[in-house]
Amino acid sequence: MKKVVKKNQPQRTQRKISLGPRFLRAFEFAAKNHKGQTRKASTIPYIAHLMGVASLVLEAGGDEDLAIAALLHDVVEDCGGAPMLKEVRRRFGARVAKVVEGCTDADTFPKPPWQARKEKYIRHLKAADADTKLVSAADKLNNVRSILSDYRAIGESVWSRFNGGREGTLWYYRTLRDVFLRHERNRITRELELAVQELDALAGGDPTSNGR
Repeated sequence: MKKVVKKNQPQRTQRKISLGPRFLRAFEFAAKNHKGQTRKASTIPYIAHLMGVASLVLEAGGDEDLAIAALLHDVVEDCGGAPMLKEVRRRFGARVAKVVEGCTDADTFPKPPWQARKEKYIRHLKAADADTKLVSAADKLNNVRSILSDYRAIGESVWSRFNGGREGTLWYYRTLRDVFLRHERNRITRELELAVQELDALAGGDPTSNGR
């Protein structure tokens, strides 16, 4: 009997991914540096987000370096700035540091104004390497899924948590979706596209709008 192959079926990696002591050290490093931090307007420990991003990266076929970068993708932005990047490079190597840097939209405090910072990050992401795009897309997917969950629970008040408000936040994730979809699609970018579509539908937004 001839086997039927479904089109557009997500491809799972057949390569075995090994996670060793470096990954455990990265988890401990992330947990220590993000200790006391929570997700926006919640009591959820911030490490939950980092674990979620690492899980998405691994499910999409990312290797140990990329899983480590996923755990550490916010450590420069939220836990020490440029000196922290040097520490990441020293502890976990140049490839991990490059991806962490590529996922960072500010390494100074206070951060630059929200709109200019996000526009600069989008420009940077367009030219970023595949490793950075994979981890960044996983980060954004995890964020959008959290927004969706919170929106279902509390409705429009969810937008007060974000510097960009309703319109700015929708613009940002629509634009990121479009940037990722210009390149080769993968498990994460397909899921991000669906999540942003769902957010638009729930929020009653116009997906063709630039949001500003």
